[in-house]
Amino acid sequence: MKDNLIRILLIEDESFDVMRVENTLKFFKDKIKICKVVSNGNAALETLTHYPKDYDVIIMDYQIAGKLKGVELIQKIKSIESTLQIIVITKLTMDITDLVFARKLIDSGAFWYCTKYPNDIEDYIYQPTDFIISIFNAYERKKLEEQKNKSNRSLNKQIQQILEQKKIVSASQEMEEVKNQIERIAKTDATVLITGASGTGKELVAYNIHYKSSRKYEKFIPINCGSLPNELIESELFGYEKGSFTGASNRKKGLFEIADKGTIFLDEIAELSQSAQVKLLRVIQEGEIDKIGRTSTLKVNVRIIAATNKDLREEVRNGNFREDLYYRLNVLLIRLRPLRERRDDIPLLTRYFLKQYSFQMGIETPPITDEALQRLTEYNWPGNVRELKNIIQRTLFFGQKTIDLSVVEKAFIPIELRSNSQNPFAFDPANIKPWNVFEKEIKYNYFKFVREHSNSDAEAAEKLGVAPPNYYRMSKKLGLKK
Repeated sequence: MKDNLIRILLIEDESFDVMRVENTLKFFKDKIKICKVVSNGNAALETLTHYPKDYDVIIMDYQIAGKLKGVELIQKIKSIESTLQIIVITKLTMDITDLVFARKLIDSGAFWYCTKYPNDIEDYIYQPTDFIISIFNAYERKKLEEQKNKSNRSLNKQIQQILEQKKIVSASQEMEEVKNQIERIAKTDATVLITGASGTGKELVAYNIHYKSSRKYEKFIPINCGSLPNELIESELFGYEKGSFTGASNRKKGLFEIADKGTIFLDEIAELSQSAQVKLLRVIQEGEIDKIGRTSTLKVNVRIIAATNKDLREEVRNGNFREDLYYRLNVLLIRLRPLRERRDDIPLLTRYFLKQYSFQMGIETPPITDEALQRLTEYNWPGNVRELKNIIQRTLFFGQKTIDLSVVEKAFIPIELRSNSQNPFAFDPANIKPWNVFEKEIKYNYFKFVREHSNSDAEAAEKLGVAPPNYYRMSKKLGLKK
């Protein structure tokens, strides 16, 4: 059988009408083949249940014999194989101009319908050309739907892999409630505000909301507002037109334009300048962006998820954040507690990260002793989950077969030395390191220390005396950010 042969299942209880359909199709027998004829709905469903992939197009009499017919039969066929295309043929007694009837057929899943014949036509289906064309069109639609389903299956597999990588691991009641919130919020399209200290997993929550929502096939664009200089924030978020200012040699798409139909995640939202806040407010209210150098606005359809480790209400009172924007962002709120307030999560997270990083390093996951686990559980974790991940990575670098208390204490040394005034560097003559290795350790620990004692990346950059983009780049290079 040819690969492009259109395979027909004909559901018709009148032999005369079967003959008329066959006569109409015989001129295209090299392209269309009636593979089987059944006389009632139950026989059709039985055939399709066993051989759903053997047919491309169903041609069915609307007034078929038996109880199972019409709209009910169409719906049952589509439930067996959604890509099957159904063409309904009916007697002249059904008014072809009855749009209510037509709407009922299309809504139930039919592709097309036509009348069988007026009284003076006996050999062929009435309007045979339209009938033939509808079969070819139905076949093409089936192929498109199959390709779409194949693409969606591939995308869904990728999405499941992303969700596995971004899995929220928890045992505490607080985080279980957060996961329930995510499931509920993902079903809506409303703006979301996520609050919580640095390192609590705000971006992780945003990923889960997007990839569990109806926008999951579209782009997810994360942007750290604190990593951008104020003079570049608007051009990065909203873009600009060619020639709109000196140096604008090409048109630039902003992140909102790139994220159209998807989701944009605005981390450290409190760092936005006042002018950027005004433009963001317009996006939320009107679904429009103002591009620099453009005389008219540009429509976008973007879901906004914002996050902050600051108290936005306090920022509003201090005049740093627009009150109207705060209320526009704070439609659905998710609060993430610091790790020290959900200690039930620490043992589960510890074992999860041990397994994850062991796999990445290509080693067997070492067991961890109860004493070591207790030490980790009792620690206050100022850097939250991000700090826990760093400690677990350090324990694995020591290459011990078991993670015991001594290994954990050794992993904590770079952190605890911050308050050790007697020996701030703990030089060990038996363990002298090359300068480039020791220099990186100093930078890593100091950058981490400053960030943990700052409210934002922008504030940490200011304390360190570096520009926010340079701070962000250096943090990524040190492994403090992904």
